[in-house]
Amino acid sequence: MEVNKPSSAPDALQPGVRECGLGVGSYVVLMGVFWAAARSLGVTRRLQGHEAGPFLAVSLMVGALWLFGWGGGDWLAVRLSSRPIARALIPAAFSVTVYLLMAAPLDSASPMGLLAYGALPLALALLCEAYPPGERLSWQDLIVLAALALPVEYGWLHTPRAAGLGGFPKLLLTDIGLYLYVIQRRLAGIGFDFRLRSRDLLTGLREWCRFAPIGIGLGFALGFLRFHARVPAGGPLAATVMMTFLFVSVPEELFFRGLLQNLLQTRLPRRRALGLAAAVFGLSHYVHGPVFNWRYVILAAIAGWFYGRAWLRDRRVGASAVAHTLVDVVWVTWFLKATAA
Repeated sequence: MEVNKPSSAPDALQPGVRECGLGVGSYVVLMGVFWAAARSLGVTRRLQGHEAGPFLAVSLMVGALWLFGWGGGDWLAVRLSSRPIARALIPAAFSVTVYLLMAAPLDSASPMGLLAYGALPLALALLCEAYPPGERLSWQDLIVLAALALPVEYGWLHTPRAAGLGGFPKLLLTDIGLYLYVIQRRLAGIGFDFRLRSRDLLTGLREWCRFAPIGIGLGFALGFLRFHARVPAGGPLAATVMMTFLFVSVPEELFFRGLLQNLLQTRLPRRRALGLAAAVFGLSHYVHGPVFNWRYVILAAIAGWFYGRAWLRDRRVGASAVAHTLVDVVWVTWFLKATAA
């Protein structure tokens, strides 16, 4: 977002005010829908009266996503540009706050958990401050990307012992990754933006249409898919689309396309960067199941190629997240094989 000089004309501020209002309004609506969905799915009942802390933690994590997705990251980067100490401490403070809100009401907080959630973001932020990466992919980037991905992949971060909360480290580390690369790294071309355009939707739909015949055909040939003839109810289907987009597609597309593929392109030609990011994305699915799930890896890598194409069109995470959401929703609704994952 371009930083303009202040203007005394009221009209000059109106687009920003209007956009801010849309962002806040959509966030409030989203959290209301999320609360209703949590109640209907029995999550609040399983929390046994301790839902306030976890809901507030989720609200903070989604709120951080919304801040960056509606252009607030650039505004925050300017405000923190001359405050290196605060800039380095904010990720750890945010992470510890979320952890305590999530775990303390459930009597699941521990000193080791508190240490892990504070030390990891603090170490990464200090690394970016002490050894700021250059414009191209660097050793610092490799450390940061690995530190963001591996705890999610292998479940290294302590999670509260409550149904439905095991995935919160993924959302939290998505927020931390955004902060590191937008506020500290100032990486160009990430394309993280919740202000979706019709072109994002069309690009995502186009790449899904190109992948679907390949993915479905190969999935049946490999014995990975099983067709289920059903007509899903509108409410559950809409909830699946929303939850998949926000908690699966957006975090994964930010990491694999907005960060990894984006950084690889500073060292490799575009198609090689696209292919390598897709291969890494495919390999990240090998842990789904008791043994190496090579079928899942192959199909995910092919899907990752098309997600990467969607992002590359305009360098927009929203476009690749739309394609990713369509693939996952169609899969879990009509083609999921119980023994596949």
